[in-house]
Amino acid sequence: MDVLHYSLSDLLRVMQRLRDPDTGCPWDLRQDFQSIVSSTLEECYELAQAIEDKDVDHIAEELGDVLFQVVFYAQLGAENEMFSFDDVVHTLVQKLVRRHPHVFAHGDIEGIVSNRISVESVRRNWEEIKQTERNAKNQLSVLADVPRALPALPRAQKVQKRAAQVNFDWSDRNAVLDKIQEEVDELREAMNRQDAEDIEGEMGDVLFSCVNLARHLGLDAERTLRRSTAKFEQRFQSMEARVADDGAVLSTMNKKQLDRLWRLAKDDLDN
Repeated sequence: MDVLHYSLSDLLRVMQRLRDPDTGCPWDLRQDFQSIVSSTLEECYELAQAIEDKDVDHIAEELGDVLFQVVFYAQLGAENEMFSFDDVVHTLVQKLVRRHPHVFAHGDIEGIVSNRISVESVRRNWEEIKQTERNAKNQLSVLADVPRALPALPRAQKVQKRAAQVNFDWSDRNAVLDKIQEEVDELREAMNRQDAEDIEGEMGDVLFSCVNLARHLGLDAERTLRRSTAKFEQRFQSMEARVADDGAVLSTMNKKQLDRLWRLAKDDLDN
């Protein structure tokens, strides 16, 4: 007996059924563009987690959840006579072909470009094409289309990369290190003055400069911090497990005991 294998058309039909005014799901019927944004972000982060964990089975599942979000928005667009799923696909394919002239000769999906170009040339052409698109939308600033809804770390990195395209950037990584030290000194001064507003501002400058250093080191700030946070979690949970074996809890430990436990946790996980 053949196992039923669903297709994209089945997914679109499921979405239509869920939103059917008479026979659909009450929860899905209550949703609109704004209400499902949080779910979209959550699904993207769950996909990122599965990828970081190299959990292949869950990667496929989470990709499906992200795809469902796209289908949901497309259904809402169709109901409001704004756009359809076909419009979403058409716009995407059109944009990909336009932004890859080094692959699609004469804007034809099957058009073959014989001359291969370097990755650096691809990046340079990509930014030139995107700037042309921004100009067509009357977005004259190179920062114009950096999404405000991006998480703070990747948005800071993207803003810095855009500024670097017009040569507004540090000359080398050591100069960025010096800038971080300067910002730390200014933060310390603000702390000494106990100026809450300045403390927040200087703390932000320290973080922004750290993102700048990550970029100059060729690192993704978001991924780098996520990895360090995960490492901290592993070490901290190792500490908890160690004291639990002794029938104790961390909250009863003094500073010296906690430092010793932290060193042991580092040794356990680093060796």
